[in-house]
Amino acid sequence: MQKQLDNVSLQMGLIMTRTARSPMLNQSHDFTCFIASPEGDVLSQADGIPIHSGGGGFALAALLKDFDGQIRPGDAFILNDPYVAGNNHLPDWTIIRPVFVHGRLCGFVCNRAHQSDIGGGAAGTYNPLATEIFHEGIRLPVLKLVDAGQLRKDLHALLCLNSRSPHLIDGDLSAMLGSTRVGADRIASIVTDMGVETALAYFEALLDYGDKRMRAAIAALPDGTYSGLDGSDTDCFQEVDVPIRVNITVREETLLFDFAGSSPQIQGFKNSSLANTYAAVYLAVATFFDHDLPRNAGVFRPIVIDAPEGTVVNALPPAPTTMNTIYPAADIVAACWKAMAKASPDRACAGWAKTCHSVSTGYDHAGKFFVLYHWLGSAGSGAVNGRDGFNTIGMLCTLGGLTLPNVEGQELAYPVLVLRQEFRRDTAGAGKFRGGSGVEYECEVHVPTAHATRSESTTRETGFGVNGGGSGARGAIRVALSPDEPYEPPQYGVERLGPSRVVIHSGAGGGWGSPIDRDPELVRADVLDEIISEEAARSVYGVVLASKGDKVDRRETAHLRGVMRELTR
Repeated sequence: MQKQLDNVSLQMGLIMTRTARSPMLNQSHDFTCFIASPEGDVLSQADGIPIHSGGGGFALAALLKDFDGQIRPGDAFILNDPYVAGNNHLPDWTIIRPVFVHGRLCGFVCNRAHQSDIGGGAAGTYNPLATEIFHEGIRLPVLKLVDAGQLRKDLHALLCLNSRSPHLIDGDLSAMLGSTRVGADRIASIVTDMGVETALAYFEALLDYGDKRMRAAIAALPDGTYSGLDGSDTDCFQEVDVPIRVNITVREETLLFDFAGSSPQIQGFKNSSLANTYAAVYLAVATFFDHDLPRNAGVFRPIVIDAPEGTVVNALPPAPTTMNTIYPAADIVAACWKAMAKASPDRACAGWAKTCHSVSTGYDHAGKFFVLYHWLGSAGSGAVNGRDGFNTIGMLCTLGGLTLPNVEGQELAYPVLVLRQEFRRDTAGAGKFRGGSGVEYECEVHVPTAHATRSESTTRETGFGVNGGGSGARGAIRVALSPDEPYEPPQYGVERLGPSRVVIHSGAGGGWGSPIDRDPELVRADVLDEIISEEAARSVYGVVLASKGDKVDRRETAHLRGVMRELTR
């Protein structure tokens, strides 16, 4: 049953990729499809991005509350507000379609997708200057977009009117509605074939199974309280400490996450809604335990979260929240990983470098509005026991679910020329398993743009190492209006630029374990791939290569590593 539901989720995602109009959806997959029970418990989240679906139950709860007794066959609902509709942030619009069989509500299919532009004070959905949610775009409570099979044209017109890119909104909404219609048909077919009562019993059994598996995993941890700390050094306007503290208590097959002591909510747009905080905690837990745990709401029943109101992890209106799926979501995950590593070091996850990239918005040569995310400058991820970090990958909150576009696709879709995208050398956090290296990305933008920056890894190293592993290098962003005049833009801000050049050196991920325990042949391969230099191979990893790097000098390597071990005792 779990595999059948997961397959429906994946089908919905394929339909969305084939039919959505925005490149961020049809190329980069910045959306998530998930399936829920009639009570609003998420049953499957096989397609997409964890930060989208982990808190999906909050949106379903808002729908069931606001439309109690008013949900009918053929309906479809839309929402985006983090305060009244249980969403994560405004740019992600959520379509929810009920599934009816023989007149009985049997579940919901959902598609949460990031829109190209939703109005607000800056083009492209991210406004680094926002100090209130009203600066960030149109707010949608739970609304009925399709009423008994009929699209509400007035509401559809309102949504398009409040976007700088109505042609994209129109196409993407149609794709979202189409994917959920097909998903609802598939779920209805499964329920019909099994019989309503049997299918609903299976749905509940899936949740119970997830609960049972998670309790067994928690029981393997030693009881106790473990602390973790991460955070930011800016509130988007000035340098300030923004800590996220968590105490995780393992007790009687439950995990209690207590965020007391975290920063009060800030004036910038890096405040987390409660749904987003839950999703970030769930992401941290799901990546810490075995990968074969189910991905449904039952798995998270043994988890209790205490996020004090008015803090950066549970902000109160009108605090802006648009950046929260990236920050503080990554900060929450990192704090949780650091705490859980103390309970089970072998499961420890090294830190993913935090993103430093930007968004360019403007009009192409044909006069069409565009939103370009410079995702080709994405950072490296952290290592885990048994695997190196990825050298470039989407933000931590996506866990690789965000597909980085190819260079040719970017140049066809936007008025740009990508000059280079290559892995950085000697930046990856050293370790028995090394971190991801990050990239050097350089792009010419041929038209005037509004250039919005958001960067966390430019002022310090953020890809932390674990169990003796090293931290990854920090990142950098530079902008040039001419090749000879590069400058560093603000960490958060919006600038009006003419034709320009954007250069990103993305941060690198942290390493796992001692570098002198790394397989020498892996070190040699990294030298040949120019991820590390021959000098770093010798000085950091204790690996000596023969002439031209053709092979490892085993005798010299054993001697050098012996000396290095003595020095570190």
